[in-house]
Amino acid sequence: MIDVYSTATPNGHKVHIMLEECGLPYRVHHINIGEGDQFKPDFLAISPNNKIPAIVDADGPDGKPISLFESGAILVYLAGKANKFLGTTDREKFTVLQWLMFQMGGVGPMLGQAHHFRIYAPEKIEYAVNRYTNEAKRLYGVIDQQLAKTPYIAGSDYTIADIATYPWLRSWANQGIDWADYPNAKRWFDLIGERAAVQRGVTVLADLRKPLTDDKSREVLFGASQYVKR
Repeated sequence: MIDVYSTATPNGHKVHIMLEECGLPYRVHHINIGEGDQFKPDFLAISPNNKIPAIVDADGPDGKPISLFESGAILVYLAGKANKFLGTTDREKFTVLQWLMFQMGGVGPMLGQAHHFRIYAPEKIEYAVNRYTNEAKRLYGVIDQQLAKTPYIAGSDYTIADIATYPWLRSWANQGIDWADYPNAKRWFDLIGERAAVQRGVTVLADLRKPLTDDKSREVLFGASQYVKR
């Protein structure tokens, strides 16, 4: 049994979707990031960077429990455990991994900044809004160009590169994106969204997600609480 410590965010949904796709048994534990659950000692013991998601697999590679944080690392681990969605040859695996790293290093952080400055920042800073909106558009362009050549992000098969990227693009409107500018990406986005496991994955913990409208949640997520030494 895999214990998943998560919430309904793009990074959380990556792991929820992967588990549904692989058919691995799991139970989910809600980490309420608006209330500060991510700073509790029990969670920090498995996720020292105080970010969701994290997992504990009671049946690790050596038969002993293993804990993992960072959504990309979790996807690679689960792909190895299930022997799915990472390609079969070395060439295929490295191609998948480069697009996974593209998501982890670019798509996630930059779209996250676009969300912050467009939606959550207490004041609208034009420079920041323009910078991250333009970077979001650039990244969508990279994805669109790739998907003009291949049906899926890393090639002819559905992989963890698709699983990692899809949840972040679900908030395209908040990122200032017009799908008409990215027809290949839109074709892919609709294709991924039709998968039954994806549809199940994005509902995990979704009923517990609340808008970040209160001052306490905003302070926990964006204020001094983030920087307290623990």
